[in-house]
Amino acid sequence: MEALLVSTGIVALAEIGDKTQLLAFILAARFRKPWPIVLGIFVATVANHAGAGALGAWITSLFAPETMRWILGVSFIAMAVWTLIPDKIDDEETTTRTHYGVFGTTLVAFFLAEMGDKTQIATVALAAQYQAFASVVAGTTLGMMIANAPAVLLGDRIADRIPVRVAHGIAAAIFAVLGVATLLGAGKSLGV
Repeated sequence: MEALLVSTGIVALAEIGDKTQLLAFILAARFRKPWPIVLGIFVATVANHAGAGALGAWITSLFAPETMRWILGVSFIAMAVWTLIPDKIDDEETTTRTHYGVFGTTLVAFFLAEMGDKTQIATVALAAQYQAFASVVAGTTLGMMIANAPAVLLGDRIADRIPVRVAHGIAAAIFAVLGVATLLGAGKSLGV
């Protein structure tokens, strides 16, 4: 349950103001069909984060627990710093051809935009940390939906009301605490 809740909270906070949330706003404004966009975001996120979670689970088999502790601790601290850097979205990420329809365009654009994004990297680290693939993927997907579904459904009405700096600060603090706790051996009972 801890893996699910931590994964959900971190990703929901880190996603505020992230390039994929900006993409959600752009797609909503462009197509004005929220439900196919929300479904496209969900499917793209499940596929992307399942791969990231599998990578995180696999990485734990490559290294000794002591080495994993250092890799994860430093990774979480790096994620804390990265979370504080504002995202921009490139024009090429929003110009996916529309002959795929609203759902297909959203699916492809969101999947590609999430590649190498901080929430995907966080999913790898969280899956390695908690060694709970399903809980982490469910949590990171839920966090993405908590941040992006309202962006699609409410659009401009909420865009100016989200305190992006505060949300990123909280997410960065959580990543930093996880990093320091990992480095100090908080995961020893889990074998990390």
